[in-house]
Amino acid sequence: MTITGNHASTSHGEPAAAGTAARPEVSFDTSPQQYRHWQLSVDGPVATLTLDVDEDAGIRPGYELKLNSYDLGVDIELYDAVQRLRFEHPAVRAVVITSLKDRMFCAGANIRMLAQASHAWKVNFCKFTNETRNAIEDAAASSGQTYIAALNGTAAGGGYELALACEQIVLIDDGASVVALPEVPVLGVLPGTGGLTRLTDKRGVRRDRADVFATTAEGIRGAKAAAWRLVDETVKPSGFAAAVRRRVQAAVASSARPARAAGVPLPPLRRVSDGDVTSYEHLRIEIDRRAGAATLVLRGPDQVPSSVAALHEAGAAAWPLALVRELDDAILRLRVNEPEIGTWLLTTQGDLGKVAQASALLLDGAGDWLVNEIIQYWKRTLRRLDTTSRSLIALIEPGSCFAGPLLEVALAADRQYMLDGTGGEDSTGGQDSAGGQDSTGGQDSTGGQDSGPAAAIRLDAFNAGAAPMSSGLTRLQVRFLRSDADLAAALAAAGQDLTAPRAAGLGLVTETPDALDWADEIRLVVEERASFSPDALTGMEANFRFAGPETSETKIFGRLSAWQNWVFQRPNAAGPDGALSRYGTGQRADYDSGRV
Repeated sequence: MTITGNHASTSHGEPAAAGTAARPEVSFDTSPQQYRHWQLSVDGPVATLTLDVDEDAGIRPGYELKLNSYDLGVDIELYDAVQRLRFEHPAVRAVVITSLKDRMFCAGANIRMLAQASHAWKVNFCKFTNETRNAIEDAAASSGQTYIAALNGTAAGGGYELALACEQIVLIDDGASVVALPEVPVLGVLPGTGGLTRLTDKRGVRRDRADVFATTAEGIRGAKAAAWRLVDETVKPSGFAAAVRRRVQAAVASSARPARAAGVPLPPLRRVSDGDVTSYEHLRIEIDRRAGAATLVLRGPDQVPSSVAALHEAGAAAWPLALVRELDDAILRLRVNEPEIGTWLLTTQGDLGKVAQASALLLDGAGDWLVNEIIQYWKRTLRRLDTTSRSLIALIEPGSCFAGPLLEVALAADRQYMLDGTGGEDSTGGQDSAGGQDSTGGQDSTGGQDSGPAAAIRLDAFNAGAAPMSSGLTRLQVRFLRSDADLAAALAAAGQDLTAPRAAGLGLVTETPDALDWADEIRLVVEERASFSPDALTGMEANFRFAGPETSETKIFGRLSAWQNWVFQRPNAAGPDGALSRYGTGQRADYDSGRV
């Protein structure tokens, strides 16, 4: 069954620099029928993702996507395909990624795109691409969908990094096709999507060989590539298809994915923008440009499915899946389209008990394939929040519903402020906490009543390990690192409604202002955040969020991304005489030889 050929794409674009004409917003909306660069086909338990990049369909003008090179638009389609394979095709057990181009799998990120892109664009592009590669690995680890890279041609740079994200790599041995990471010798930058880390940590390539490989511009082919563990197998053209088929059959046989389950279609999100307010069905974003802040209001469910069967029946409309899709989209859109909105205020509205019921449904039904996929989607989206370079402040007020997965959103924040008391009159004085219009429409979060219950939060088993961070630790474990007694005390309070004094006593919130101080306290926090260097804040927040042990994923987002961020700004790479600027001109880069 062929799902897509190449069709018209949705509109994407990079925000313009100050003083230039506005570019279209970047949209992450797409579907297989709109893909320009990928073809997705499904045959029973096997899916094939075929890369066939449209050279003239870059996400912005000024470059051609030659040799199956990619930009953000290509990766938006890949991310969409990975998501759909997990939700819409539960019977798929093996996914083959290959190319339609003769002797070229993928040349990696488009160099001319990188050379002309702003620094922020390059960094966000690499971050999203990393998250998409991690989603491929997560599909294998958490969903039983094994990805196999069938390299029918050269895989260079980000193309090889895409292959490294797959569980298995088969390289055609045609005398010409190679695998390569040429970024250091050719471009003066680093492989930006996990290549260095996956070489050693995932594939076990010896560090001396990894050093040789990453400084050999022409790459490595044939038996040597297999001997060095750069690929799993090299095969002559006559046996290439059969070798891939054998690996696919073995992956299908070893997977526990359900053979006859009906998939859940993922329809387009319903999103309406009116100036600085964007509304989804369960989420609202309100931007206060003067304060440089956005308020994200996540709404709890009106109804909770009574059973796993009812959850299946509701499909993408079920609250746990609908909200996480909206949150994922909101994070991505704010990241790319609103770089100067540096503080995100994370709030909720709804019935705490109903959110707890929804959380219990997920936890009790975790053995079901759809429930597992929803939990894993929350895990990935929360990790996307963890790696977002914005100041995250959780506001817990009367009428909020921070329980289960929504409490994880609060725990992902850099600080948590919880109003002590019922709030009385509107605790924000008719304005939101960033100084704009009240996000609840001028009423307090209990609907304008001054006699509602006090704000409360509720821990449950979801917070004890269902959605761990990239480090493998829960957000509670990171919060109480080296404080086992505090962690145990917090977990012992699971299932209880914790008001401000109790939550503060357990160390679950940062401050608990009363109604009289609330508005001023939050205003000062937002103003203070806006007064600091955003670069220093990004580095500080990332250090604190990822306390504890390292994993391959934390190395990719921390160590590697931090160095690449720095390298992208250096004259040796991005200066007028740097490698990116001189690429394709025939001139060698003029490097400053001083080490820093």
